[in-house]
Amino acid sequence: MSTAQRPARGDGSAAELSGPVLALDDVHVRIGGSHILQGVSLSVAPSGVTALLGRNGVGKTTTLRAVVGLVPRTGSIRLSGDEIGRGRTPWVVRQGVGYVPEDREVFATLTVAENLRLACPDPEPERAALVHELFPELSERSRQRAGTLSGGQQQMVALARALLPPSRLLLIDEPTKGLAPRLVTEVAAALERVAQVTPVLLVEQNLPVVRRLAGDVVVLDAGRVVHTGRADELLADAGRTRELLGVGSRS
Repeated sequence: MSTAQRPARGDGSAAELSGPVLALDDVHVRIGGSHILQGVSLSVAPSGVTALLGRNGVGKTTTLRAVVGLVPRTGSIRLSGDEIGRGRTPWVVRQGVGYVPEDREVFATLTVAENLRLACPDPEPERAALVHELFPELSERSRQRAGTLSGGQQQMVALARALLPPSRLLLIDEPTKGLAPRLVTEVAAALERVAQVTPVLLVEQNLPVVRRLAGDVVVLDAGRVVHTGRADELLADAGRTRELLGVGSRS
């Protein structure tokens, strides 16, 4: 079984020739006596979106947390060829790994502007302009407390916080979870733009969103990688999708 190192949808041969932005090799995570990740090996293409899929409780969120150093892990984790798997979270983030957790975790009592300043007090002008271009509504709501925003608006704050520093990779966990259909569409459109400038490892249960965004997929089951390949090829095979994910591949 080969790991997913193909270029994301729409990319050319230059991406194919470059190495993965992220590579995990035999990564294990044990927490409280539970062996959650059991030798995970995968890679993330240097551009576009790689989707990390699987049923609930198979280790998807733990994989992201292992990359960023939020759980104890063994094995090799390389960012653009450099080993980061033994570093603590602040150091990993400084190497250019941005993390958007499942429940967004905005600071509810702080304003939008204060949330963004905490993430990056002095962003590069190009990054600030990118965030403003992607999320113009945040500028309009800069003085509003983040806790009073809608779920979709809070997700925009979480994405903006990850984008302001000069990230080489974004780890994004369940960004459309619990959102109304209209907001799912808005968040998916924002992620599409984000992936044009920074490669993304995306955990997502909404298969139409995966179909729209992802070039490659990695599927986990019981803490192990059981499938890698093209997203469109997997989702075109309803039987295989149902076997691996327990759901159909409706568009």
